[in-house]
Amino acid sequence: MTSETTADRRVSEDECGLFQRTLERAGRRWSGAILYAGVAGARRFVEYRRYVRGISDRVLTQRLRELERQGFITREVVPTMPVQILYTPTPAGAELVAALRPLAEWGARHPSVLDQEDDH
Repeated sequence: MTSETTADRRVSEDECGLFQRTLERAGRRWSGAILYAGVAGARRFVEYRRYVRGISDRVLTQRLRELERQGFITREVVPTMPVQILYTPTPAGAELVAALRPLAEWGARHPSVLDQEDDH
């Protein structure tokens, strides 16, 4: 019994478009790393900032808001003194990270490809 791969069949325009939209959503700068940090246990803003090195506070705030709007992260306000705000991946966000893990594994096997400069 063999499984069908994309090499075994023709990919439709709809599938190609869906694939591209998914990559663009997940591939927005810092979004994947933020989701990965959430799955790894980050909940508070400072924890996300610690996991995602190099991101500014402004951009982290923007991305967390975007990911919340897109349904990948939930934002919870805990009425403590001072107020705590927790960001947790939704099931869809955690599933997206699980789907992207093979990409990280591929990157670990091919670091020289990732280190090449783009020819823009």
